[in-house]
Amino acid sequence: MIEVENLRFRYERAADLTVRGISFEIEKGEVFGFLGPSGAGKSTTQNILVGLLKGWEGSVRVEGKPLTDWGGEYNERIGVSFELPNHYSKLTARENLEFFRALYAGETSSPEEVLGLVGLSDDIDKPAGEFSKGMKNRLNFARSLLNKPGLWFIDEPTSGLDPVLARHIRDVVRRQKDRGATTFVTTHDMVTADEICDRVAFMVDGELVAIDSPEALRHRYGKREVEIGWSSNDGKESRRFPLDGLGEQAEFQRILREEHILSIHSLETTLEDVFVQVTGRGLG
Repeated sequence: MIEVENLRFRYERAADLTVRGISFEIEKGEVFGFLGPSGAGKSTTQNILVGLLKGWEGSVRVEGKPLTDWGGEYNERIGVSFELPNHYSKLTARENLEFFRALYAGETSSPEEVLGLVGLSDDIDKPAGEFSKGMKNRLNFARSLLNKPGLWFIDEPTSGLDPVLARHIRDVVRRQKDRGATTFVTTHDMVTADEICDRVAFMVDGELVAIDSPEALRHRYGKREVEIGWSSNDGKESRRFPLDGLGEQAEFQRILREEHILSIHSLETTLEDVFVQVTGRGLG
């Protein structure tokens, strides 16, 4: 769906490149995550791919066609949900969506349909100016789905949402994948990326330092250990054992036979742990 080769971009008057010769591909129907701290170049890359930024260098092809050769029909095919929502505050949610819906020449979804997807059906006739930050984000998210995009760009999709609503939004992303949409996600939320992305790319200082599936990255950089806990006269004790050869570990077998076991769990590395290990950076 998307092929990027040696992409470079420098903002006017900036001393250094914001995007430094990155290359990657995104398959049709894939949920692809761009992960990294603020200022890494994630949103800049997204803005190039949606056509908002000009003056970049390198090669970008969408469905085999150079991005620069696409005309207005490109906007008919893509959906974009920016991190910072912008709505007409005096208009209701329904009126906002009807306005943007009228900008498309092709088939569109109704405001009722897309607001239902994000849990805002009961607020359809409420002015957007009265929405909370999380509600505005969800309205923005709904708007990006009006034209049933085949290529969908979402920036920090769970920003400002409580855990229940964040899970709901992740479910929406999965449903869009099921209908065949290709999704480009920029975020520093590793939990969201781990749950919804087929592959992720770690971006730091304008460069891509790793690309793979979340599972493959966790296995590659994680600890192959299991921790067992048991009760004793002193309270609780625990010990770690290597997963490899665990069945032949005499002490592990003894603990299982003789002690009162409280817990056994593998020490799975999180995607954030992997990011810190690979890049030497936090996500702040």
